[in-house]
Amino acid sequence: VQLQASGGGSVEPGGSLRVSCAATGSTISSHYMGWFRQAPGKEREFVAGINWIGNVAEYADSVRGRFTISRDNAENTVYLQMNSLKPEDTAVYYCAARVRSVGPYDDWGQGTQVTVSS
Repeated sequence: VQLQASGGGSVEPGGSLRVSCAATGSTISSHYMGWFRQAPGKEREFVAGINWIGNVAEYADSVRGRFTISRDNAENTVYLQMNSLKPEDTAVYYCAARVRSVGPYDDWGQGTQVTVSS
């Protein structure tokens, strides 16, 4: 599956932003989907993941309660709603897909930049 993230931008601390991940080449209904991010000078880290039908999600401790991952299998799209953004959320955000319930992700999209700054 080919993935394309979009919706990044600049926002002030405390603001909100929603990034999207559109898939082509295959239906995402057979994939577990995830969001990752990479800040300058840091390794890429897991942000959130969601199961095939969207009723089970997991989050990194740093974003739990502020970010929400969701999916629309009919639109072949996954979303990440980010609220109460902090400067430390600044990073390039990537979406990823895997067919297994656990293990490494198989497919990655190009990232979208999110900058949180006053």
